[in-house]
Amino acid sequence: MKQKRFLEIGKITNVHGLHGELKVYPWCDDAAFLCSFEELYLDQNGTRPVQVQNARIQQNLVIMKLQGCDTREQAEAMKGKILYMDRNEVELEEGCYFIQDLIGLHVMDIDTGRQWGIIRDVMQTGANDVYQIWNEQEQKEYLAPAIPDVVLETNLEEGIMKIRPLKGLFEDAD
Repeated sequence: MKQKRFLEIGKITNVHGLHGELKVYPWCDDAAFLCSFEELYLDQNGTRPVQVQNARIQQNLVIMKLQGCDTREQAEAMKGKILYMDRNEVELEEGCYFIQDLIGLHVMDIDTGRQWGIIRDVMQTGANDVYQIWNEQEQKEYLAPAIPDVVLETNLEEGIMKIRPLKGLFEDAD
């Protein structure tokens, strides 16, 4: 499965102060992760890099200063823009994945081979992520917690996730 190199990491939602600082809503597990980048991108192709001069967390947002954005007016022009990161600049821990890589995986039962469907979204609930699995044939959605007891294997290259539904998780699971 081909992976996108540049991934959405946050959205500029507003300005902060008079000197070009931006309020960025992080689209990642931890706002500190967004603060760790020295360079981000204003497009999904990586052709519009921007240098991060500084970034700090304020409540659940990131206050960010980008090079070349020095006035409130310049910051106002940035509102609504999406920031992208280069996946090649990040090394994920074993068993951690970018959400965008999980969407589209075929989910199957590790014991029976049953095809449960395709992951179409990942809900971040706080305790653990929950995978929304859509079964086209049944026109039905299943929800599976992203916990080790349920998710036993994730193979991005083959586009497959193997699960073992807990008893009662899916009403017709064994």
